[in-house]
Amino acid sequence: MNVPIDGARIAIVGGGPGGLTLARVLHVHGVDAVVYERDASPTARAQGGSLDLHAESGQRALREAGLEKEFLAVARREGQDLRLLDPAGTVLLQQDTPDDAPLDRPEIDRADLRDLLIDSLPEQAVAWGRVFERATALPGGGHRLQFADGEPVDCDLLVGADGGRSRIRPLLTGACPFHVGLNAVESGIRDIDRTHPELAAMIGRGNYWVLGSGRFLSAQRNGDGGVRVYLGFRTPEGWLNDCGIPFDDLERARPSLVKFFTGWAPQCAALIEACEDRFVPRPVTMLPIGLTWAPVPGVTLLGDAAHLMPPVGQGANMAMLDAAELGLALATGRDDPAAALKDYETAMFERAAVAARESADITKVFMSGARDMLRFFQRPAEAR
Repeated sequence: MNVPIDGARIAIVGGGPGGLTLARVLHVHGVDAVVYERDASPTARAQGGSLDLHAESGQRALREAGLEKEFLAVARREGQDLRLLDPAGTVLLQQDTPDDAPLDRPEIDRADLRDLLIDSLPEQAVAWGRVFERATALPGGGHRLQFADGEPVDCDLLVGADGGRSRIRPLLTGACPFHVGLNAVESGIRDIDRTHPELAAMIGRGNYWVLGSGRFLSAQRNGDGGVRVYLGFRTPEGWLNDCGIPFDDLERARPSLVKFFTGWAPQCAALIEACEDRFVPRPVTMLPIGLTWAPVPGVTLLGDAAHLMPPVGQGANMAMLDAAELGLALATGRDDPAAALKDYETAMFERAAVAARESADITKVFMSGARDMLRFFQRPAEAR
């Protein structure tokens, strides 16, 4: 890329936390960019559960974006609470967050975070309903982006923030996500304090984990009064398609899923039976730990597109930190964007490898059962 950043056409594909954070950081530094998002509007699709934003990554990114005050206004300190149980229902660990506890990892609903970032951007900074298909290198540098609606866009800098199934990643590397031997199913209970007060009291204010060997059930409070419920199974890659559970039929799926927790404490079945959102199957995949690529002019990646890892709290934080670091690198290296991209990627490769290894290790502990997770929490913080 040989165009100074102030005159560059910057295209960010993907309007998740990473892509929107990058657009905001660039905007703060007077650099224009456009986010191309496949959703037709900000409300076209439910955003899922909540995120715990870490002080050194996600929260730092919001500080660089000038949005710390807005974040603190909606962050939930109590979301850091945790209850850890074994399949018999024995509470092995209960962490209740004091009102004056530091905001090390407060929760924020994904929808609230997205709204916060969108509201901080000029209206023209996000192009909705643009389903990206492919990018073609232009003879004079840059790329032409093709979208499903047939209207192409030319850019000087292309940033892939389009998630684990990135269509931009092949421009840089042939690496593909692989299955980690874990499959998950997600659903939810709306307005749980009114509809199921006994379950609401049991879950508490934050996270509720029941962990067995090769199987888990977890529930997570959201700020909208609902709870997201997650079921996990150590099963082969094709299990979600082969198990025979009609995930799109709520009434038939509930009893099928309850059977997998036969012998567990009765509240596990009660949580599944209370689910009222469609069960969404989610195979868990990751990219190779330590993935790198040689620099390609005018293209880079951030977040899951660059370093997909198991979903244990690092992914969104790393995406937002990537975005902040990339935005700052481009803003401070305005006259030499190619050098800025190289510096960004070099640092990103190193920190992503550490985070991916940590995420893989935590996933193994999570799937080995509650006692192993308890021992993990009892280790000194620096040894985890």
